[in-house]
Amino acid sequence: MSDVLIPDPPSAGRVHEAPLADALGERYLAYALSTIMARSLPDPRDGLKPVHRRLLYAMQQLRLDPAAGFKKCARVVGDVIGKFHPHGDVAVYEALVRLAQDFAARYPLVEGQGNFGNIDGDNAAAMRYTEARMTAVAQALLEGIAENAVDFRPTYDGEELEPVVLPAAFPNLLANGASGIAVGMATNIPPHNAGEICAAAVHLIHHPEASTADLLRFMPGPDFPTGGILVEDAETLLAAYDTGRGSLRLRARFEVEQGKHGTWRVVVTEIPYQIAKARLIEQIAALIEEKKLPLLADLRDESDATVRLVFEPRARNVDPAMLMETLFRATALETRVSLNMNVLDGGRTPRVMGLKALLRAWLDHRHEVLERRARHRLAAIARRIELLDGYLAVYLNLDEVITIIRTEDAPKERLMARFALSETQAEAILNMRLRALRRLEEMEIRKERKALASEQKDLTALLADPARRWARISAEVAATGAEFAKGPLGARRTQIAAAVAPVAVAEDAFIEREPITVILSEKGWLRAVRGHLADGAELKFKEGDRLRLLLPCETTDRLCLIATNGRAHTLRAADLPRGRGDGQPVRLLADLGNEVDVATLFVWREGARYLLASSAGRGFTVRAEDLLAEKRTGKQVFNVKSGEEVMLCTPLAGDHVAVVGQNRKLLVFPLEQVPEMARGAGVILQKYRDGTLADLKLFTLAEGLRWRWGGKTRTETNLTPWLGARGQAGRAVPTGFPKSGRFE
Repeated sequence: MSDVLIPDPPSAGRVHEAPLADALGERYLAYALSTIMARSLPDPRDGLKPVHRRLLYAMQQLRLDPAAGFKKCARVVGDVIGKFHPHGDVAVYEALVRLAQDFAARYPLVEGQGNFGNIDGDNAAAMRYTEARMTAVAQALLEGIAENAVDFRPTYDGEELEPVVLPAAFPNLLANGASGIAVGMATNIPPHNAGEICAAAVHLIHHPEASTADLLRFMPGPDFPTGGILVEDAETLLAAYDTGRGSLRLRARFEVEQGKHGTWRVVVTEIPYQIAKARLIEQIAALIEEKKLPLLADLRDESDATVRLVFEPRARNVDPAMLMETLFRATALETRVSLNMNVLDGGRTPRVMGLKALLRAWLDHRHEVLERRARHRLAAIARRIELLDGYLAVYLNLDEVITIIRTEDAPKERLMARFALSETQAEAILNMRLRALRRLEEMEIRKERKALASEQKDLTALLADPARRWARISAEVAATGAEFAKGPLGARRTQIAAAVAPVAVAEDAFIEREPITVILSEKGWLRAVRGHLADGAELKFKEGDRLRLLLPCETTDRLCLIATNGRAHTLRAADLPRGRGDGQPVRLLADLGNEVDVATLFVWREGARYLLASSAGRGFTVRAEDLLAEKRTGKQVFNVKSGEEVMLCTPLAGDHVAVVGQNRKLLVFPLEQVPEMARGAGVILQKYRDGTLADLKLFTLAEGLRWRWGGKTRTETNLTPWLGARGQAGRAVPTGFPKSGRFE
């Protein structure tokens, strides 16, 4: 086999060697800057990102104004990506769709025809099926663009020009808001009411030193297209708009409808901004299925063109405020709206601006637009007056002009020399039609020149006087506010409410109440089964393990576990493993060391009191509230010494305490001799020379002391021989006392 010679690859130009880290850093920096400046952050002057600006400009070139007919969205998207925006058609179409959705944009810039999606979260139809044209708001953004109001730059291929920014007679940034994620930064500006924005802007024009608090008197907060209720105090709103950063709480709007026989239901008519209704319903339905909303029985979606979600309570005695509070805490019916007014300032630098700075940026832009349009108009007036002066020269010397045109070989130069005309005037005279030579035309020309001269004088005075310019801007802004504050579009939709008072919601409000039995095995395996078991004869355990404790309770109960090291742990019955398995080791549910065991497990009851006792015969009473532990590690309640451990925790009952030791000595003393402590080592209940505590029982002296013996219950009423004071050794147990040394 012959060798195959592979030629060297052709030279592709000069190769520059550079460290990989530097090369990657330079390219990532270029990508980051492109993302920040040309994709994600809006311009405070017109409130648009490049893709939205290019969409509107392309639609303006297609003459898709509000009075024109609709055109296919595919045509618009094609023009945008072909002329201005070299990106995918899907991204451009999604941007177009969002501009047309009245539930996404407070003031839609595009009027759509066809399926543009809905509040349920369904997508729009393909762009070959939908049609679009601009709205009056978009037209206001483009007003004056043909009058040199803004700068233009070459498009990506250099074949055409595109505007750097739009003239923006409408305060789009605050009115429609913006959101975007760039490299290392993001922006999130909620929408506001245009009438209120314009009122605040007019106030800022007349009072440049106005504070953020002054401006908030005119625009009190966001105004979302989907309505809702903003529940934040004035101080939080002021801090957010002053710094440009904050978080605002938005709730769904609801009302309680009364039914027959005392029944009622909650109807939600507005949901928070940017929450898809279908996903919200799925979330709530899943929580109902998981029994995490026990106060709610059912949910129905009765929405048509408007939102209507009906919530049926579990019972008529449920408090509506409590039901809604559980829904607000567990679902997206309440959400946090981020406020991060990060924009590109005049120097194209990302910066977080407060409300006043954003309004000032827009007003300064409007001032620049006014000046540029005025200068453009002055130039146009000057050109027109020049032509009109030339026309008037014709009428004053009409016969001579006609003679020159008919007889001269170079009439243009002859006219310029004879009547001191400019080249432009001479060219215009030569291009005049014969019908323009009538007498009436001369009168109209004189009238037009007079009007233009008056306008020229006004514009010159306007450019010379800043006060007149700001007065003009104030009038324009006020007119914009009046125009877009009318009708359903201009009415405020989001209610600004004070911060709501916290509604106390019990922990068990999120748990469906049902009976269960907690099972604890000798080896420390813990589980729960539904219902109350009479006995554990049919229960199965791991090999070598057996039942230690059956504890009937309910899923809404809290369990208190006392460990032998004196620490108290709190477990939620609803959190215990369920089913037919072996459960989980109790050491995983409560942080117990390998050398620590469970002393007792019982249902915690508010207001109860207990007697704790250790193997050394020490003890004290404790309130139930002092046994609650929020952490998995529990809390130290009984301070035990080395070699000792907590043995018992008994609910207080009766008036006397009976203590028996392993030495089979019994001591009975009044319960009142045992002090109450929140934490401690306790006091001596019974003194032992050797041995430890065997058992303890609380009882009523008048009823006698009972214990189990031989399958029967024996009662000793004559306890005089064993009565004494706390801390004594006691006397030998009565005849017939169990050999186990325990009362039960």
